[in-house]
Amino acid sequence: MEGPQKKAVTPATHAPPVNSGIAWYCVRTQPKHEHIAAAHLQQTLGTDVFCPRFRTKRSTRRGPVWFTESLFPNYLFARFDLGAMLNQVKYTPGVSTVVHFGHRTPTLDDREIETLRASLLHEDLLEPVEEFAKGEDVTLANDAFYGYPAKVLQRMSSKGRIKVLMEIMGRETTIEV
Repeated sequence: MEGPQKKAVTPATHAPPVNSGIAWYCVRTQPKHEHIAAAHLQQTLGTDVFCPRFRTKRSTRRGPVWFTESLFPNYLFARFDLGAMLNQVKYTPGVSTVVHFGHRTPTLDDREIETLRASLLHEDLLEPVEEFAKGEDVTLANDAFYGYPAKVLQRMSSKGRIKVLMEIMGRETTIEV
């Protein structure tokens, strides 16, 4: 009697990237390493990188502190030749991988990146608007009154608060936010 037949095992081969050529690709970064990956991609590989960030103020035990965060957490956009530079990009410090679906790596059109850049006024760091003018219509974003419309009455000096006039249950009410 013959024993069970063994299947021949062949080494796995990786197919070359389906799309190649210089284009914009979405790059996944390690958590909180977007700026590090962007700097390495620009300085060591000479790639064009788009990694928009914004500044926000948060309350801490020390008081209000400014933080800089990525507009697209764990992602950035890089323009490079996929066929020639894929491995170099993937093994760049701060990079996790280049976004792909199976063997297909999607590209972004140059116009899409330019549209994003134009909407951010060609700046990679967005500064928050802190000033509210008296009489300005605003929409509240704090937990209790999220989405409610209000009118700015005055800016309070402490802790960046403002006094607003809003309608609650058919009555105009003044609150500080």
